[in-house]
Amino acid sequence: DYELCEEWGHLYPVPREDLINLHREHLLHLLEMGDMEKALQLLQRIEDPGVCLAISEQCLDQHPNLAASHFLADYLTAHFYASLTTARRNEIQALYIGSKVLLTLPELSRVNYVHLSSRPLLMLEQLLMNMKVDWVALAVQTLHQLLAGQEIGFTVEDIDNLLSKYAEKALNFPFTLKEKRS
Repeated sequence: DYELCEEWGHLYPVPREDLINLHREHLLHLLEMGDMEKALQLLQRIEDPGVCLAISEQCLDQHPNLAASHFLADYLTAHFYASLTTARRNEIQALYIGSKVLLTLPELSRVNYVHLSSRPLLMLEQLLMNMKVDWVALAVQTLHQLLAGQEIGFTVEDIDNLLSKYAEKALNFPFTLKEKRS
């Protein structure tokens, strides 16, 4: 049905907003089905870059599943980086990095952290508080790779400071050890 509507739009004039709505719903449908290839083809068929940007951003703002969010954040960064405001750019890059970190976690545990996908530093802190040390190691490794040369509102030093803070807390004993004397 979406493709029929798209063909109809090529034959008859369709208002811009209706065209955006059609493509947005079609894109969300494809992403929910997990068909990233067809989703990419749909975005490439859209001739007007402004319409393509609007559709991609609107889809991302509807918070689709993890893979779809990752795909949209990657697409927006790759194709519309210069068109985005600095704040929006940082937001989209943080979502991209957060979704990438989430994808390193075991599949059944992702649901517990998906609400933090746009805040990777907070996700890392939550993993530390939950004592998921192995997951933290993977997350830190992924973050170090992704942060190389990027500005998204936090740096590798912020990650190191967070790790140092929790390492210090792990070694902080609330009582003093008394030595037994014979």
